[in-house]
Amino acid sequence: MRTLYSPKNNPRVIIIQKLYGNFFNGELEITFPKHRFKKFIKDIVLGTIERDEILVEEINKTFGNELNLNKMDKVSQVILKSSTYEILYKPNLSINIIIKEYLNASNFFLEISQTKYLNALLDNTANRLRSNKWMSSI
Repeated sequence: MRTLYSPKNNPRVIIIQKLYGNFFNGELEITFPKHRFKKFIKDIVLGTIERDEILVEEINKTFGNELNLNKMDKVSQVILKSSTYEILYKPNLSINIIIKEYLNASNFFLEISQTKYLNALLDNTANRLRSNKWMSSI
């Protein structure tokens, strides 16, 4: 059973909306209305925008020729980039929580089959980026 999440209650839905607006609608000014997770939302949104090239590079290293980021639908691109940012730059957050929260938020935007595919992508990305081998190279 799918659960719909309200943007008022789920900070990752707001993150996805803000990043989509910036990356694909050309919104230059991003406003952050009052929300109990405003600092978290702002940190993820601005960090993802600032480190976009690094995130794309890490995603490409993870999947190589198996995945062309530009051919993915735009919402999935945003989710993959923002979750990759959290995996890389928020080590205090559990991988399972990051993936679960983005999958719950994706239910607001994507079909079930797309969400399952996204789950596999997020799992592969998280396993590669949070491995001890990668973390020791930082």
